[in-house]
Amino acid sequence: MQQSLENIFRLGIKELYSLARDPVLLFLIGFVFIVAVHTVATNVKTELKDASIAIVDEDDSDLSRAIRNAFLKPYFKAPTRIDIEEIDPAMDDGRYVFVLDIPPNFQAEVLAGRKPIVQLMVDATAMTLAGNGAAYIRAIFDRELAAFASRGNPNVVQPVTLDIRTKFNPNLESSWFMAVMQIITNVTLLSMILTGAAVIRERERGTIEHLLVMPVTAFEIMMAKIWANGLAIILAVTLSMYVIVKGVIGVKISGSITLFLFGTAVYLYAMTALGIALSTFAKTMPQFGLLTIPFFIVMIMLSGGTSPQENMPRMLQIVMQTAPSTHYTRFVQDVLYRGAGLDIVWPHLLLMAFIGSVLFVIALARFRATMSSTR
Repeated sequence: MQQSLENIFRLGIKELYSLARDPVLLFLIGFVFIVAVHTVATNVKTELKDASIAIVDEDDSDLSRAIRNAFLKPYFKAPTRIDIEEIDPAMDDGRYVFVLDIPPNFQAEVLAGRKPIVQLMVDATAMTLAGNGAAYIRAIFDRELAAFASRGNPNVVQPVTLDIRTKFNPNLESSWFMAVMQIITNVTLLSMILTGAAVIRERERGTIEHLLVMPVTAFEIMMAKIWANGLAIILAVTLSMYVIVKGVIGVKISGSITLFLFGTAVYLYAMTALGIALSTFAKTMPQFGLLTIPFFIVMIMLSGGTSPQENMPRMLQIVMQTAPSTHYTRFVQDVLYRGAGLDIVWPHLLLMAFIGSVLFVIALARFRATMSSTR
């Protein structure tokens, strides 16, 4: 046992030296955990900001003017007033995301207690912006109508007051969400690439034959690649969390970063095993790169970070429970956003470890078969 641990340690040191001499992989690690995290978090916006809106005001009353003046920065650009004939050309040309058509006699209809129809046209090709913006516009309408109705009687009190309190991200800053999710994406990608590239590199350079004549086993070689490449990613994640996410971007982390790093190490155990398994099916780095793309895209897009799994078909939700990325995404959200402790997130850690062990057994069997064929 002691000799096996020593072999794993020394082979891992060899992997770290090999990684340190690979400028492409070093640049990739630095880029994705520093430049990419900052760039994506600060420039990809999911909240409503500077949305273009045009208004067709066929009433031109006090109420319609109050509604026009209620569209303010930073949510909306200054509203542009257009004629009704300009709606279709403007929407087809993509000049406005929203076009609001206030009908004639709108104020008179409201005062008479009738329900005039106001038309809102939305360019839904900007899906996130369209959904958020429509909700904002409805809220603006409700607020202005309530204010107009209370002008005649300032003592009118609304029967219900809706008090919204946003937890975990009070200012709805998308950068808080995007920074953490970008780290999840990068951990998933690099954990497969680094370990898979380590195996492919041994094969392309011919050093795999050197390992075959040494008194080491396939298990020891695999474990060395897993801990060495996992350690490199853990160090990069730690630097990114403290320097980029907390320092430069200013994200308020509610939970324990130590617990987050421990969960990341468990997740890396699963993903590095998957990377080694995939590398045994490829003979060159281009083949390996193409092979990892579908796995990476499916795990990231369907893990619940980009889109809630509750919106997906029930069968797909069940299938995605076999992916370690699903449990890692939930683990990270619980720990970093909600401040959950080990007593809450332990099921996610257990599932990641179990899935990782299954992937490790599969990877080890494939790796042994590959080494036997090389002999």
